[in-house]
Amino acid sequence: MSAPIAVIDIGSNSIKVLVAERTPAGTLSSLGFKTLDARISAGISRAKPLLSEEGMQRGRAAVRELVADARAFFPNRIILVATSAVRDALNGPAFCAAIQADTGYAVRVLSGQEEASLIGRGLRCDPAIAALSDFSMFDLGGGSLECLTFRQGRTEQAVSLALGCVRLTERYVADPSAPITTDAIRRISELTKEVVAKSGFHFAVGSEGIAVGTGGTLTTVRAILGERAGRKLEETDTLLPLPVLRSLLAEIGGLALEERRKVPGLPAGRADVFPTALATFIALAELGGIQAYRNSLYNLRWGVADETLDG
Repeated sequence: MSAPIAVIDIGSNSIKVLVAERTPAGTLSSLGFKTLDARISAGISRAKPLLSEEGMQRGRAAVRELVADARAFFPNRIILVATSAVRDALNGPAFCAAIQADTGYAVRVLSGQEEASLIGRGLRCDPAIAALSDFSMFDLGGGSLECLTFRQGRTEQAVSLALGCVRLTERYVADPSAPITTDAIRRISELTKEVVAKSGFHFAVGSEGIAVGTGGTLTTVRAILGERAGRKLEETDTLLPLPVLRSLLAEIGGLALEERRKVPGLPAGRADVFPTALATFIALAELGGIQAYRNSLYNLRWGVADETLDG
């Protein structure tokens, strides 16, 4: 076994840690992981995006907690990376400086291309995906959407688009406390299709119509379905057909926010953006001929860990 390392992913909607080591077989093994909702990206949709003081305080507290958790594993290194919200915010550098003052660790702010490529690298660490050759994958965060196509198991295309669920909720959902309107869903869908089409992204879906999806939205779908079936997340089916997503959008999107927060399996901190996120995945499916998403829990943190351990 290699000495373990820890990766802290400062995302737009949540902040996560993974402690991992390299096995003698060359694969990555997780020693521990944790996710904290922080929503540092509130306000990121403005013309001059700024991280709010409250969001930065939540983010700093979450990073301090996760650094302390990681140190319990005595990792050889602790790596901090930040994505869309910090990348786009005018005060992102000040936020990173505050985190370094808090923890002693510098923050690596990833470009959109770096983020997409590392997500793809992380996905290839998933044993359940290893047999796939030609396919597309999508990772939806609070600030951005990463779209990747693989050919013969290698990343052929990777693009990062400003279509995150926090960003689009702020832009199109006038009253997040109310049920989402059909007009908001339509506008989210139209923008998603327009931006992806203009990006030049090429879908690789195959005859079965399956794409890979990562990020909190599809994990939450599995958690909701698991609660209803009396199963733990790891016991749920990773294949999520498009009709299931449409049904959940109609059901949960039709609830006011306070009722949405009571849905078993749906984290309260994600309830306001969940309908937007579902609408985004549905729009991608309609544009690319996707019939179902295969959910993977392997994304950015795994990619950074794999890159670091290859050092």
